[in-house]
Amino acid sequence: MKRWLTACIACFLMTGFANGQQTTTKNNVDPCGPVPTENQLRWQEMEMYAFIHYSMNTYTDQEWGFGNEDLQLFNPSDLDCRQWARVCKQAGMKGIIFTAKHHCGFCMWPSEFTEYSVKNTPWKNGKGDVVRELADACREEGLEFAVYLSPWDRNHPEYGRPEYVTYFRNQLRELLTNYGDIFEVWFDGANGGDGWYGGANETRKIDRTTYYEWPETYRMIRELQPRCLIWNDGSDRGDLRWVGTEAGNVGETNWSLLNHDGEVTWPMLHYGLEDGDSWVPAETNTSIRPGWFYHETENEHVKSLSKLMDTYYKSVGRNSCLLLNFPIAPNGRIHPTDSLRGIAFKKMIDEVFKNDLAKKAKTRHLSISKEQEGVWGGSLITFKKPTTFNRFVVEEDIRYGQRVKKFSLEAEVNGRWIPLKDELVENGDGLTTIGHRRIICFPNVTATRLRFTVLDAKCDPVIKRTSVYLAPELTADIPDSGEKHSSNLHYFFSNPKQMMIDWDTEQTITAFRYLPPQATREGTITHYSLWASTNWADWTKVAEGEFSNIVNNPIWQTVKIAPTKAKILRLDADRLAEGDRMAFSDFEVVIDK
Repeated sequence: MKRWLTACIACFLMTGFANGQQTTTKNNVDPCGPVPTENQLRWQEMEMYAFIHYSMNTYTDQEWGFGNEDLQLFNPSDLDCRQWARVCKQAGMKGIIFTAKHHCGFCMWPSEFTEYSVKNTPWKNGKGDVVRELADACREEGLEFAVYLSPWDRNHPEYGRPEYVTYFRNQLRELLTNYGDIFEVWFDGANGGDGWYGGANETRKIDRTTYYEWPETYRMIRELQPRCLIWNDGSDRGDLRWVGTEAGNVGETNWSLLNHDGEVTWPMLHYGLEDGDSWVPAETNTSIRPGWFYHETENEHVKSLSKLMDTYYKSVGRNSCLLLNFPIAPNGRIHPTDSLRGIAFKKMIDEVFKNDLAKKAKTRHLSISKEQEGVWGGSLITFKKPTTFNRFVVEEDIRYGQRVKKFSLEAEVNGRWIPLKDELVENGDGLTTIGHRRIICFPNVTATRLRFTVLDAKCDPVIKRTSVYLAPELTADIPDSGEKHSSNLHYFFSNPKQMMIDWDTEQTITAFRYLPPQATREGTITHYSLWASTNWADWTKVAEGEFSNIVNNPIWQTVKIAPTKAKILRLDADRLAEGDRMAFSDFEVVIDK
């Protein structure tokens, strides 16, 4: 393993670089592989911004709408986009991405191209425009604004046909020309399936690699919004990539690179590609609640402060940006629990990183460049007295590429050098890539010196920052929510895809809840049928449907049913994500007492 303790390259001014094509630099020094565009650099500096999920789903208690939801449902009593913007700003968010249209096809602006929009709802007598109000609120609060536009539309009768692509682009043009600067356009990866489709009530499938004709759409976006970034997780590369999970973490090794062409696999999304030919950094998206849309049953399950900090370390602290979702409640506001937790999150981040202990110590940079101060490949920090710390921050100057492959961190304790490892990494020491920012978390250590050394790199390392902190303990935290277990229920499997639950006496059933496996997709139920019987002979189907987005977001799924008398409940797994045997982490049956 090569120990990088020799010359670093001099800094230089980039004149432009995109998708792996190198350009000349001011000092005629070639960059090390792909480097970010100015738009991507600006995005990386944002570090945290908010998702806002709000649509018809808010009023139907669903995650994915079917496309036939009644327009009369949308009539919030106290919609306040300025409250959204204020909360997000206080929570440390630098911008907001808004679900202008989710899969149900309902448009949160008065689109000229559909009747399925706010213009035909009771809210403000059809004169309202949520996109306009939020865009204005963001600018009043100094926040960037962006839009989510679902490519899949379960309402539109032409979805799956060429005419829909024209409709989709017309909607996108409206959003990109009528609401000021847009910093990002977010295209969801869910595409095709069952839907209302203008009354057809059928399943439609598309080839997501060709149907939307993304290159032409991308050209339109770059023409209308030159500073806008494109998020897309398909084979057509956007400027940003998904991390392969909605749990709120990216890989401890995280290269900001992918290949421009070809399909991507889960490891590529989660860890990037060391030798990728294009700069495609990772955006980590997760919700402050289990679901993306508001559900009253989740009011007690908002992420704890410790969980949010863990998410921060595993996203921003791993060379990514954090996209944190705040769902809007039916009254049109962010719920108080969510807002208070978000604000506490920002205060804790400030508390952790307010005092850089390295500033009071003597730092000697290893392999310092004579051409420019502040460029080095390692550092030795000597404290004036034994000092306690538990966080280390290191940054590369990514204008010149992502270079570091492996580094070490050692503390001198009582005259002995001991290695420090990242306690948030499950396997190995995890001291691999750095990129824009890497935060290493470890138990409290009291040391006289701290040594950071680049052990392996693709090119001469260009490190621009090393800092040391002592994070306080979370003494006033609220623990992650637990769920009621169902050990008191008698259940058995009649076949690998059928579960029976029975009682000694007749019960009145009002809901069934299913928690899928948490560490694997194997056995996860995506489509189900629920049957009830009082005598084992006569069965009534009480519910059927799809657990939307359950593979990417394996949270509790609630199936509400009309009060039904039953002694036996039967769950059929009509379709599984993987495997041939249904599985669960837990389940509950709600009984009317």
